Amino acid sequence: MGFYQKRILPYLFDWSLSAPIIGKYRQEVLASVSGEVLEIGFGTGLNLSYYPDDIYKIVTVDPNPGVHVLAQKRVKASSIMVEHQIISGENLPMTDNSFDNVVSTFTLCSIANVEQALKEVYRVLKPGGGFHFLEHGLSREPKVQLWQNRLTPLQKIIGDGCHFNRNIRQLVETQFQNVQLEEFYLENEPKISGYLYKGVGYKAI
Repeated sequence: MGFYQKRILPYLFDWSLSAPIIGKYRQEVLASVSGEVLEIGFGTGLNLSYYPDDIYKIVTVDPNPGVHVLAQKRVKASSIMVEHQIISGENLPMTDNSFDNVVSTFTLCSIANVEQALKEVYRVLKPGGGFHFLEHGLSREPKVQLWQNRLTPLQKIIGDGCHFNRNIRQLVETQFQNVQLEEFYLENEPKISGYLYKGVGYKAI
């Protein structure tokens, strides 16, 4: 991992994903999270202030040590204990059926083998547990899709693997049979990067 990924990109991510309107959607996604929690793609810790008050500990993973350096300020200011591991979501070391809920925000767009990561999420969830997500991805509009497909190769370079054109609904529904999901454009954001998927997928009991 190079200088750009570790030292520059974390600040770009922190700035671009800290808008108040995104915070509103983070809070909605996290409102029903409880029990033992795993967050994949912890990033700079932007979710910490939106977890319910009764969450006292979360386990987090992220492969970029640079973003975790930035996250430390938020971790220290939070009442939540954070047990962090610098690893990818594609190969989780946790045992089967370990967590009541798993959280992912703006993460599925950039995991290289996203299908494998979702299999891992499903594996570590307890039966009946929820995968709570807020992600950007492929629009339903053909004209927007055209530009998302054209610009994704460049975005993957700039955004360290980030895709504009991943169909998050399809990816989640392939792994989870019971999915509650909303799709919409983020206000005041270009349609290419601002098509959001917000929801939860439940592991079968």
